[in-house]
Amino acid sequence: MNGAAKGAIVGGVFLAMVGGAGYGVYALVGDSGDGKSGGGTNSATSVKAEKGSGPVTEKEAAAAAKAFLAAWAAGDERTAADLTNNPAAAQTAVGEFKTKAHVSKAVITPGAAKGTAVPYKVEAEITYEGVTKPLAYDSQLTVVRGLTSGKPLVDWQESILHPQLQKGEKLRAGAPATPPVKAVDRNGEELSAEKYPSLRPVLDELRTTYGGKTGGKPGAEVWIEPAGGPKRTLLTLVEGEPSVLKTYLDAKVQAAAEQAVAKYPEASVVAVQPSSGHILAVANHRADGFNAAMKGARAPGSTMKIVTAAMLIERGLVAADKPAECTKDAQWGGRTFHNLKNFDAPGATFATAFAKSCNTAFIKPIDLVKDDAALSKQATEVFGIDLNWRTGVVSVDGKVPTATGAEEAAGYIGQGRITMNPLNVASITATARTGVFRQPLLVSPELDGRTIATAQRRMKPSVQQQLVSMMRLTASSGTAQQTMAAVGGSDKGAKTGSAEVGGSGSPDSWFTGYSGDVSAAAMVEGGGHGSDAAGPIVAQVLNAG
Repeated sequence: MNGAAKGAIVGGVFLAMVGGAGYGVYALVGDSGDGKSGGGTNSATSVKAEKGSGPVTEKEAAAAAKAFLAAWAAGDERTAADLTNNPAAAQTAVGEFKTKAHVSKAVITPGAAKGTAVPYKVEAEITYEGVTKPLAYDSQLTVVRGLTSGKPLVDWQESILHPQLQKGEKLRAGAPATPPVKAVDRNGEELSAEKYPSLRPVLDELRTTYGGKTGGKPGAEVWIEPAGGPKRTLLTLVEGEPSVLKTYLDAKVQAAAEQAVAKYPEASVVAVQPSSGHILAVANHRADGFNAAMKGARAPGSTMKIVTAAMLIERGLVAADKPAECTKDAQWGGRTFHNLKNFDAPGATFATAFAKSCNTAFIKPIDLVKDDAALSKQATEVFGIDLNWRTGVVSVDGKVPTATGAEEAAGYIGQGRITMNPLNVASITATARTGVFRQPLLVSPELDGRTIATAQRRMKPSVQQQLVSMMRLTASSGTAQQTMAAVGGSDKGAKTGSAEVGGSGSPDSWFTGYSGDVSAAAMVEGGGHGSDAAGPIVAQVLNAG
């Protein structure tokens, strides 16, 4: 223990008495050994790993984990670190567990090894300025063979200290830089991470950005400090005095969004009010906790045809009631593009081609456009895409880069280098619905005086009328018919989409629609066709609005 701690194994329970102010007593319980190590050992890690070869055995994993957990429990960061494959990172993290996270006591209970994985339970106490509160959690470590030593070593990951820690993140306790914020919806109803779990990263970011601008008094907390971005509170030690922050979210719509995405893995949805640009709901259901609804960047598939259609109609190259070439395939730039299952629709109007999501009807007019930047211009000048939106939290703008050849044709149907997220696509639908781009907003710009993006021009009325009529047709008799039949009201429209990303087996599922003064867009990674997964999510959200 380097003189810092003395310990003993008594009846299979490891106890360590650690010196140093504010550190207290650590104990490792649940040792499956028979206690024959005796009471005279003065080391938490008297079992030394032997050099070996080949895959780590379950017995080796259990022994290596026991030694590491005992050293960690005793607060012996140097010994613990040397039992990992990244001693430098592990020593700092284990040391800061007591000095920066203010852990004053902990009981670590290892479970039975399963192969090279060893689960364990941590029951800790955090003490800060005379206040002590418990913090308990389960985690798991993995044991690997050292590349040079050949010894079984703990594969060091930040999540060993706490399961919510990701790469580069740290566990901290103390007085936060910003006071707590009580976020409320547009009607004054409180929005908590407990009630609306997928709002947690949004609420954390709102606190970081606006906590110091809306009054309130900091308390004391335990939090996860990321390499970049807002802190994530794990435990409140001393209640602060929160300020009230009004958002444009709608608790009823948010609740529906949370319930809808929970039915599909890797799902995200955003709802926007077309008449104002106010964001009504943001929800994600993802294993990585990423806010893909606002920060994602993936090909939007045929939902992009809303923008492409607006561009082609505005240039007089197509019209909703005029014939369109919906052939089985079309060639451009040395590449052949197909419709789903190679369908065709001889004699169909452009409106029908839109409603049936006919790819070739959008690619055939490309030689008449004679402007490689036409789609990019339409997206930016009319739909406000890529104008550095400042919603109130960090969001990622859609990208519609200028392209040539096959990339240009792919862009017309939402593939190629075009990237969007549900926020971008919900805004596109809102713009189509009203003919005017209104930058999405989560909180009022008056809070911080930030500049709001404005589009260069509004959509021409004739273009907007045709877009709305085609989206209504899609909802009543096109690819969105089955999904939108479940949405109440008569003023509704939609567009389906699917996007092949990285050659994955199943395409991303996209769906966007509006009903009354609510537009929504959803994306489910690997979810299949638009109506398979994203569609039901949007339908549930629209019904709540």
